[in-house]
Amino acid sequence: MQSTYNQLTELVEHHLAVIYNDVELPLSYQALAQDLLSTIGLSENQDIPPPLRHHNNWTQQDAVLITYGDSIEEAGVKPLKTLHKFLNERCIDNLNSVHILPFFPYSSDDGFSVIDYSSVNESLGDWVDIKRIATDFRLMSDVVINHCSARSAWFDNFIKGEGLGSDFFYTASPDEDLSNVVRPRTSPLLRETETATGMQHVWCTFSHDQVDFDFRNPKVLQTFVSIIRQYLDNGVRLFRLDAVAFLWKKIGTNCINLEQTHEVVRLLRTLIEHAQSDVIIITETNIPNRENLAYLGNANEAHAIYNFSLPPLLVNTLITGDCHYLKSWLMSMPPAQNGTTYFNFIASHDGIGLRPAEGLLADEELTVLVNTMQNFGGRVSWRASENGQQKAYEINIALYDALQGTTKGTDKWGFQRFICAHAIMLGLEGIPGIYIHSLLATGNDYERVKNTSHNRAINRHKWQYGELQEQLASPYSQHHRVLKAMGELLTIRRRQVAFHPNATQFTLQLGNHIFGFWRQSIDRRQSIFCLSNISDEPQEIHLSDINLVGTDQWLDLMTQQPIYASQSSIVLAPYQTMWISNLPKG
Repeated sequence: MQSTYNQLTELVEHHLAVIYNDVELPLSYQALAQDLLSTIGLSENQDIPPPLRHHNNWTQQDAVLITYGDSIEEAGVKPLKTLHKFLNERCIDNLNSVHILPFFPYSSDDGFSVIDYSSVNESLGDWVDIKRIATDFRLMSDVVINHCSARSAWFDNFIKGEGLGSDFFYTASPDEDLSNVVRPRTSPLLRETETATGMQHVWCTFSHDQVDFDFRNPKVLQTFVSIIRQYLDNGVRLFRLDAVAFLWKKIGTNCINLEQTHEVVRLLRTLIEHAQSDVIIITETNIPNRENLAYLGNANEAHAIYNFSLPPLLVNTLITGDCHYLKSWLMSMPPAQNGTTYFNFIASHDGIGLRPAEGLLADEELTVLVNTMQNFGGRVSWRASENGQQKAYEINIALYDALQGTTKGTDKWGFQRFICAHAIMLGLEGIPGIYIHSLLATGNDYERVKNTSHNRAINRHKWQYGELQEQLASPYSQHHRVLKAMGELLTIRRRQVAFHPNATQFTLQLGNHIFGFWRQSIDRRQSIFCLSNISDEPQEIHLSDINLVGTDQWLDLMTQQPIYASQSSIVLAPYQTMWISNLPKG
């Protein structure tokens, strides 16, 4: 009988054969497979239990805080220590996971231009601080896999033509037809770089400080497997594959979502889940919805994908008071099969991406959305479209300010609208991720935009720990009110089995002013009707439209008030959400 190790070797060889089908390698697939298995920490002499297929490494108790390592600063204290203190003081009861955005030495893009993948940025702390956080919280880390900093030792060696990294980077000729290449930026694709072997034109998907790797070289893959092993050893259990859609390049194609890219994700999953069975791989693919869904594969690629269409659709819903587009999208979303799920979020360190709304929001709706966000102090980042014109790529704005009003202007409902947005997200199928500046109701930081000249800095405020504590202690501050309300929502959510990320979800048809969906637990014992008034006027719901089972007792989990099936209707105040759950019998 063939050993598990031999079976695993054959599986890895298969992945490699797909990836390198038209690449001449300096070693055999078998030799490369055995090297990768050894690097990830697997050997022929150990017991390697196969991972459980279609197994969910998550429950309704999982929720992730997204933060930079230095989002909260304290004089004389390394930021990772301050972050750990904040997490234990304010988050440990409601958020069991934390995504610390790139905490490595970097040269630009607030961490996403990595100089050294193996070190913690000493201005933040060290690996001991990272491991301590990972002891108390499930830790998520970025693997910035598409590119690194032009100031890295690897790129220095590329310029010198010797040493590790000298052959790590993708180059192309400016004479080649690159017109089909999909870009998220307007900067030139190729960077002229004088090297020991002459002028080279280095591929830069994002910026000229972010130079793209050439995964046709297996040494690049081997290096990243080694990096992943180091992160596992330091407590990382969720891996965010940053900008992975652009990983494989092939002249004459659009260089995005190529089959080799998907196969690299499959390979990494095979290696990681055999080495550490409880790991979750999340792909960060800020692309149109249909393409994004493809990264779940057949439960053999990413465990989870970012639900990138949710932020623009949900913000659009709440500023227009019309949930038509949000409902249409939700009805089109396939249920995630066991072993996969969605990673839901509304705000992030970047902004509200608009590409994932393409084909979901009409052009007129997108224009209104962009204009409204600009009226609320937001900025817009642009990209070059297929016909060479500039097109809005991303809205940069703090979510609390984004929801301060509607298309009619600012109003008195900003707090309620903001909490409504999160109540909707927390009820949806998937694992929720909450950006720290949403949890703290941080507003637009115009000073950081001015100081950095980067639009994304508007939502990357750095709190002083003492000032934050004062604000959170004041019952009248928006920061206190939001943190308290968010904590209450998360506490309720984590107790409901019907909010398991893979529990059944069904979209309700309640008109355009009420956004509603139904969740049912995997064991079918609990049902929750999630009903939100997404308008600035009271809305009546006829209970016959949601069909409460008369033999069950029902309760609004938000207010703890009973809801009787015999009632003819209920009224929701502007931006009120009800989670109406049946009560267990006996």
